[in-house]
Amino acid sequence: MRPDDWHVDEQPPYDWQLTGNIDDFRARAGDFLRARPALHTTPLTTLEKLREHPDAYGPEPPLFGLLESVGEVRAICLLLATRRVTLTQLSPEQADALAVRLAALHRPLAGVTADHDTATLFAEAWQRHTGATPEAHWWGRLHRLGTLTPPEPRPAGRDRAVTASDHEQLIRFCNEFAAEVGEPATLDAGSWPHSRFADKHFTFWQTPQGTPVSMAGSTSMVSGMIRVDPVYTPAHLRARGYAGAVTVEVTRTALAAGATDVVLFTNPANATSNALYRRIGYVPLADFTGYRFS
Repeated sequence: MRPDDWHVDEQPPYDWQLTGNIDDFRARAGDFLRARPALHTTPLTTLEKLREHPDAYGPEPPLFGLLESVGEVRAICLLLATRRVTLTQLSPEQADALAVRLAALHRPLAGVTADHDTATLFAEAWQRHTGATPEAHWWGRLHRLGTLTPPEPRPAGRDRAVTASDHEQLIRFCNEFAAEVGEPATLDAGSWPHSRFADKHFTFWQTPQGTPVSMAGSTSMVSGMIRVDPVYTPAHLRARGYAGAVTVEVTRTALAAGATDVVLFTNPANATSNALYRRIGYVPLADFTGYRFS
């Protein structure tokens, strides 16, 4: 497929168009994504990273899809080198049409991530059309900031921006976080520039003695939206208020920068973290699910 070609499904109203040209895709899908920046946090930040670092997602060229009806974009999909497809909200018919369209490319998919209903619809459609067996393996609850409410009492210490001299400690925290959420914990100085953490802005919470005890990262602002990601406190230092404190400070920084939507994901099964973010002022927006395909 030439990256400057749009490949059009000939069966309206589910007219999925595919391209490898990120500039054309951003021009056509931009208004749709920016209309709901909180809900579209993942595709917005993914596209921004691809724009700034075209090789960030591996050697296999990405594929972008959009669904138009009556001249307006109704949905989009992203297929990266991971061979996982990321989707915005789809109806059953739209999900089925996309599964047919992608299956015809004979390009194997490793899985799908989307809001729960959409991910399930696509996983079922993909199984119907390819025989691949879907298995749910990741769950995320997207929260959007309402009114920031710092928890009391505030723990001893203060926040500070992570600097180049903190790189070793930052890599250690990110590896520990990755291991905890089931990702490869193989980061080092060499692999860092190509990792999913490299483009984040990090803040530590440190004790009065200057020891980092928690961290929070955030994305760059895109369409007025900043995502807090990741938040991590070592297990032996939890239940002391550090995660709440550093999240509040990162959120304040986002608001001061002019963000109109500040969001974060939690594990829906983690009652402690969900309760913490609710107390701070984050309100659940949608549940997301990731499936992998056999």
